[in-house]
Amino acid sequence: MKDNTMDNAEIAKALFAALAGNDAAAVRRLCAPEMHVVQNGAAPMSLEMLLKFNVAVHKVVAGFGYSDAVRSVTATGFVEEHAVSGTLAGGAALHLLVCVVAEVEGGRITRVREYFDSASAAPLVAALSRPT
Repeated sequence: MKDNTMDNAEIAKALFAALAGNDAAAVRRLCAPEMHVVQNGAAPMSLEMLLKFNVAVHKVVAGFGYSDAVRSVTATGFVEEHAVSGTLAGGAALHLLVCVVAEVEGGRITRVREYFDSASAAPLVAALSRPT
């Protein structure tokens, strides 16, 4: 009988596919309930906060997605570099290079540290801060 568990590279690929697809159920299956995300050293986001953030991003970025992934499995999880892209309101293109360092325990993501150039992210931050 084949083991149906995913390796850490498959978990990484599935996580970013679920986030790009705005599939909260899949993200929950891939992440431990106590998982937290830290972006550029800011305050940690819980899994539920991450899911709300993802919904907000999808509302302001048409065609939101990830591309050009380069991922490596580590002893405790994975590291992935990728491009984040889409179109902001008014037609401005979003292009953000991101590096993600994640820890995986028992087949589920427990911690994520995400790093990106804050200047490149400024248009997204501005769009997220506008009233809807």
